[in-house]
Amino acid sequence: MAVVKANAYGHGVGPIARAAREAGAVWLGAATLDEALALRAAGDEGPLLSWLTAPGADFAAAARHDVEVTASSAEQLAEILAATQVPRIQLKVDTGLGRNGAFGDQWTELVGAVARAGVPVTGVWSHLACADEPGHPANDAQEARFREAVAELEAAGVDPGLRHLANSAALMTRPSAHFDLVRAGIATYGLPPDPAMPHDVPLTPVLSLKARLAAVKRVPAGQGVSYGYRHVTERETTLGLVPIGYGEGVHRAATGRASAWFAGQRVPVVGTICMDQMVVDLGDLPAERGDVVTLFGPGTSGEPTAVDWAVASGTIAYEVVTGLGGRIQLVHGTTTEGFS
Repeated sequence: MAVVKANAYGHGVGPIARAAREAGAVWLGAATLDEALALRAAGDEGPLLSWLTAPGADFAAAARHDVEVTASSAEQLAEILAATQVPRIQLKVDTGLGRNGAFGDQWTELVGAVARAGVPVTGVWSHLACADEPGHPANDAQEARFREAVAELEAAGVDPGLRHLANSAALMTRPSAHFDLVRAGIATYGLPPDPAMPHDVPLTPVLSLKARLAAVKRVPAGQGVSYGYRHVTERETTLGLVPIGYGEGVHRAATGRASAWFAGQRVPVVGTICMDQMVVDLGDLPAERGDVVTLFGPGTSGEPTAVDWAVASGTIAYEVVTGLGGRIQLVHGTTTEGFS
């Protein structure tokens, strides 16, 4: 399963969903029902699961469009069954993450409700809390609890269908948790769940963030840069203005810590990152208005990656890529038209 929630982690859900299907992903995963229905409206016809709904969700629409939904409690199961007589249901057990899913006695209640209703179940699943720390004891505990939950379902006479537990991190490090299906989230986009996580899976980020310099100027030593003069030039240098800022989801917290890529070199982002723009110190590199600067990319040439920007911002790569928006234009393909 390729997980394409949150606009495919900020990468553009339509093209990413199509690429995932073409690459062999049997399933797609969308958190909300609205996301799943939008995929159907865009023409996707393959197996599709959604799992995050509040009371009042349109389960009838899910049935009409062959979207599989997730019941995380007996109460939610009743709501699904009241909305449609032909549901495609998976069950979620909370094995210790403490978020969605039936926990403890709630699971026994959900199993009983499913058995009494006689509704076919197409899958049972859970989510790991610490898979990006392969040695964490929670991983063993959650996997054991998942096996117990599946056994309880089978003992009640219910075929569990597809069993799935592994997210990206467990896919890469925990074969025992693979079961019948694995859910590739952040790894689908070439980013590690945690940069410190040991793994031998080759990952190459697929998204690059580029812009053209809007202004270039030579300034003397002692020149303050951007709001608050949080940076003052130490010598005569060339400054380049990049027309992207926190209005596009680039974290202001990366001020003074991030770098970009220009003319085959890393160059520092200097001064406060603003709503619409930021400044890079180009030193003595030749530069003109319109030249391309890369904030982050695959890293294969030495350019910063989304992980680098996450570290500079004090966050995780998930937030860096899913937060992109505003006036950024997404262009899909092996090359970006108008950029080099």
